[in-house]
Amino acid sequence: MATGDLCTVERRGRVHLITLTGAGEHRLNPALLSAIRSAVAASAGAGALVLAAEGKYFSNGFDQAWARTVPLHLQAAMGDAFCGLVADLLALPMPTVAAVTGHAVAAGCVFALAHDTVVMRGSRGFLYMSEVDAGIRIIDFFAELFREVVPDAVNRRDLLLRGDRMAAAEAVRRGLVDAAVDGGVEDVVNAAVAEAEKLAARGWNGEVVAEIRKAAWPNLWSKVKDYGADAPVVTRPRL
Repeated sequence: MATGDLCTVERRGRVHLITLTGAGEHRLNPALLSAIRSAVAASAGAGALVLAAEGKYFSNGFDQAWARTVPLHLQAAMGDAFCGLVADLLALPMPTVAAVTGHAVAAGCVFALAHDTVVMRGSRGFLYMSEVDAGIRIIDFFAELFREVVPDAVNRRDLLLRGDRMAAAEAVRRGLVDAAVDGGVEDVVNAAVAEAEKLAARGWNGEVVAEIRKAAWPNLWSKVKDYGADAPVVTRPRL
């Protein structure tokens, strides 16, 4: 299954695998975010979810080049859509695994760390929060994710205030990701799928998994839940 030529979806046993396609930077613009959210929504019935990417980048963050060409309200819509994607992942009734096959930068780093389990390519790629170097303020729910997912204050400082670029071995040592995988992209994907299959084999109640996840990251959930797929639709009066 293809989703607008931006990502593909396949089933590997009990695992639902979403792959961001192409050799580009997988920058998070409304089109890509919509495609990913549609693919996540299509995972119903799977035992676990894996998200991976082709090429050099897992994701190079928001599509700033696109944002510079559109009105401010559309720029805000891009942030809202990403907020919704994070909410979708938190509410998903199955374990989630990120296969970080390349660089994960800014919003791309947040995207990776929003999964339950993170495996990362050992020979290439890094986690990098570029906002301090780029002179961009951090989004409030980004900060909340780092407070809850990266509880160690030194690690948060090094990521957010020093802009350290952390390769897989360093990220594993610091407890930011779960495993570094030798080899190429397909090796990382295979390792992620194998881990997801183990989790799916536990036979957990998916709704319970989702509720525990929300309870484990309560402040993050409170900031993103109104943007998720299950959020009530607000009807705005026409002016």
